[in-house]
Amino acid sequence: MEIHIDSAALTEAVAWAARVLPARSPAPVLGGLLLEAGDDGRLSVSGLDHEASARVETEAETTVPGRALVLGRRLLDICKVLPPGRTGLAVEGARLSVASGEVGFGLSLLPLDSYPAAPALPPVLGEVDGAAFAEAVGQVAAAAGRDDALPVLTGIRLALDGPVMTLAATDRYRYAVRTLEWYPDSGAAPAEPADVVVPARRLAETARSLAGEGRTRIGLDAHSVGFERAGLRTTARLLDGRLPRHDKLFALGDHAVAVTGRAALVEAVKRVAVVAEGDSPVQLAFERTGLRLRAGHEDDVASQRLPAVLDGADALTVAFNPGYLLDALTRFTAEDVRLHLLGPGQRALLADGDDGGHRHLLMSVKPLV
Repeated sequence: MEIHIDSAALTEAVAWAARVLPARSPAPVLGGLLLEAGDDGRLSVSGLDHEASARVETEAETTVPGRALVLGRRLLDICKVLPPGRTGLAVEGARLSVASGEVGFGLSLLPLDSYPAAPALPPVLGEVDGAAFAEAVGQVAAAAGRDDALPVLTGIRLALDGPVMTLAATDRYRYAVRTLEWYPDSGAAPAEPADVVVPARRLAETARSLAGEGRTRIGLDAHSVGFERAGLRTTARLLDGRLPRHDKLFALGDHAVAVTGRAALVEAVKRVAVVAEGDSPVQLAFERTGLRLRAGHEDDVASQRLPAVLDGADALTVAFNPGYLLDALTRFTAEDVRLHLLGPGQRALLADGDDGGHRHLLMSVKPLV
């Protein structure tokens, strides 16, 4: 194999494929990136582990077609320090040489015959706008669990039903849901709605990397999910199990509704939480035309008043873990946030001021005395 390629394009491709490489692996070849140069002026870079795969294509000048497998993270380290401009890659005996101007590196080749075949993209079911998908995944990922002892809670539910995609995540203390439009392939859509759980970290990384203009194709089978867009392709294994359904949790019955400015509330929570020790709560005391935030206890206290409108009660006080509250508020994008409140120590549902497709359920805690 022998090619020439712009160093910036090479670095971008290697960095994208290297995202899926395991930090440690008992099989050295799984730490490798496979470089494949065809005679069509394209270089593909791919990596995989037992849970995910990634493949990217980019333009290159091919002198000799071929393949090479090298340690991916070492190649990425080299790419990051290459000078800008034209870079040559060539297989020379048992090494891959990387040369750019007066700079040269040599990388040992890994055995190609030991490298497993990359999984194919699952059957494509439709497309979604890349930017909207990235925003939606980011909004719900905040609520995904971090405890590997409960693996299904570390995932994001991906449900496809007609033209509606539903994304949801929960760690048992909060539950975020976002719906958005997607475009099913009428010739490939399943007879029944699809409903799977995808590892949250993988999905968040993938969505961010595909957030440019245009649509992303989504493929799905019984074991994996795949995404493809403009020469980028990645797959991930699904998690076993199902998330608890949010329908009943989000049905609050008779409750009060408070509306206030989202940005001002975010800044106020950050400000008063300075005196909150550990996970001590921030208290929100709503009245008909105002809101008073309070945090701290004994001598160290903070408070701030904000304009707000409360409907369904004359006054209502709730309190939240400030970290959880900020995680929720900062994922909304509307000017106002709407809080659906049952009362102290009960569920509270946050939504965009216009009741859009993003909702975030939090458990309130005992208010400060």
